[in-house]
Amino acid sequence: MAYVPILKGKAGEFLALGHVTAEVQAQLRPVMEIVPDFELRDLLETFCDHAMENVPDGMVLTVDCGALPPVRVLSGDAGGPMVRVGESLGLRGVAMCPVFRCSDPDEVLAEVAAVSAGHRQGACLRVSTAEGLSDSLPCADEIRDLLRAVQLAPEEVDLLFDAGPVHSDRAREVLAEATTEALRCLSCWPWRRLCVAAGAFPVNLKGFRRGGATPVVREDARLWQAVAEKWPGRQPEFGDFGVTYPRILPKSRGTPDPNMRYTTAAEWQVFVYPRVRPGNDDFFTLSQDLVNSPYWPLTGAATSWGDARLQECAQRKRPKAGGGTEWRAWATSHHLAVVTTQLAMTGHP
Repeated sequence: MAYVPILKGKAGEFLALGHVTAEVQAQLRPVMEIVPDFELRDLLETFCDHAMENVPDGMVLTVDCGALPPVRVLSGDAGGPMVRVGESLGLRGVAMCPVFRCSDPDEVLAEVAAVSAGHRQGACLRVSTAEGLSDSLPCADEIRDLLRAVQLAPEEVDLLFDAGPVHSDRAREVLAEATTEALRCLSCWPWRRLCVAAGAFPVNLKGFRRGGATPVVREDARLWQAVAEKWPGRQPEFGDFGVTYPRILPKSRGTPDPNMRYTTAAEWQVFVYPRVRPGNDDFFTLSQDLVNSPYWPLTGAATSWGDARLQECAQRKRPKAGGGTEWRAWATSHHLAVVTTQLAMTGHP
């Protein structure tokens, strides 16, 4: 079963992708969300540069421009963000699969058609089943219109159900029911792939105790299992939002306390340490405690590229302890390795 992490298209996430092993890459089908910033043109070029530098050869990048305004990127030129990203990734040798939604305007759907024709990797239809934000499920005529607009057959389209944030037993039950119903309604179409994704990581690290680890249940994995048990049809692939909150948030200000969002089989162990030493040197202490904790895997530094960096910090073999980008990259690297290993060994996250 493939693993579909929905990642923020930032430097840390791309850095983690650039260091996956061949075994992890073989199971990985990442979706990268482009996070809005002040200057759209620079944002898109930075995203494409990160992709060129880090996306492994042979990996198809599913790209979601849904948070960006569908405006012309260059003055006087036709073409919004989707077309510009498609052209830039094509020039950089990165294969792209564009994301679209039932609510997209005609001009965005036309851009999806153009990008999918150029890259020949199909497209991904993203449908929300999240509480309060769920899409009205499209009827048969609406599906036909969508497919006609993007100029693809259903066999060329991945169907991604986004169940959004899930942080409690009640939310899990409600979202599992809504997602199973959405699967039932749309399963009559021969989609290329099916995926159910949700996210359980909190909005931020406020309120987490400092100086140790706090467990956070991976309710997203539990939700996928609940849907898989309810749904009698073709088993959907597992998706999550890595080690981040599942929605795009306003740009944060300030410097984060040293932290590590460390994935285990059923939980995240979230280490947050207060600033006592100069710079980010408290992360050295955090890494030492993590490596000596029961959460450090038997495979140790060989678990992932990120784990090797954490061991270097624990042993003070790095001159600097990194910062927010590095910590997110190392945590994401470990998360990708853990989830793909679980799926390969057990068939569930």
